[in-house]
Amino acid sequence: MARAALDAARARQAERGGGTRGSSRRTVRRGVPGEGARRRRRGWSGAGSDDRDPQPLGRVASRLSTQRGWTPNLANGSVFGRWADLVGTEVAEHATPTALRDGELTVQADSTAWATQLRLLQRQLLAKIAAGLGHGVVTKMRIHGPSAPSWRRGPRHVSGRGPRDTYG
Repeated sequence: MARAALDAARARQAERGGGTRGSSRRTVRRGVPGEGARRRRRGWSGAGSDDRDPQPLGRVASRLSTQRGWTPNLANGSVFGRWADLVGTEVAEHATPTALRDGELTVQADSTAWATQLRLLQRQLLAKIAAGLGHGVVTKMRIHGPSAPSWRRGPRHVSGRGPRDTYG
């Protein structure tokens, strides 16, 4: 029964134009001209650099960010990532960047004294950031002091005018 099924399959193959085991098959050997379709190389790159050579990851990432228009966003993100390197460790211990929109950097200081100090050093800080990241990334700085909780609302609020001077 198996032999009959095999013979029937061979007969159908012969009708479609395919050969049997003993018939001549066309074999395609690689690298032999004239046999089958062969991909043609453009040539060897030689001793000089070529686009096909392996590239360092940093160069590929830089080219990709430039082509896609991501360079301004990466520069903005590097302000936050390199804050301590840009402004110095002492300033970075007492001030943290919170937002960067349209070239305006918002900085939160630990105390009002540090907020005042940062306002006095604002030009030097902008020059350091421009030297580290390039001009135009940060054009203005907005410096905020610490924010204390407001007692105007919530469980500790007393309605009315509040305490007044009763001594005099």
